[in-house]
Amino acid sequence: MRIINPTFGVAAAGGATVALKPVNWATDAIALVSNSKPNARELLSGIRDKLGAFRTVDNIEFLSKNSASQPAPKDLLQEVAAKYRGALLAIAD
Repeated sequence: MRIINPTFGVAAAGGATVALKPVNWATDAIALVSNSKPNARELLSGIRDKLGAFRTVDNIEFLSKNSASQPAPKDLLQEVAAKYRGALLAIAD
């Protein structure tokens, strides 16, 4: 399978730039976000378990959208941006 990113090398249109710090996956708070499809939570749970082998998991939390067919609500996106340094998203079936 060949995956092509059609936006590679294309400048973003307008908007303010934000300085980003790298995520420290060993210590930073991480959101595990499910799209609410079957097995998404199980996939994220397995990832959390694997991360637990080399870090504490007390600041890794599960979040989810209400429906796989809808975009994430604005309040969920704002929560992730405010509380977490990294996020892993699960799309499963």
